Amino acid sequence: MVSKSKSRSSATKRFKITGSGKITRRRGRFAHLLTKKSSKRKRVVGAEEQIHGADAKAVRRMLLQ
Repeated sequence: MVSKSKSRSSATKRFKITGSGKITRRRGRFAHLLTKKSSKRKRVVGAEEQIHGADAKAVRRMLLQ
């Protein structure tokens, strides 16, 4: 019997796969010290973003996709 493959726990917390199969991630610099940051900067940083194409293969392997 072959053991079940497990996805990387850290990757499942950091990345999400959209309905069309693209991988999204959260941006950094949004945890604290938010009062000094402008509204525009917080709006941009708060949004999710697609991962770079060069990283897609590695992330898919971690998520077992």
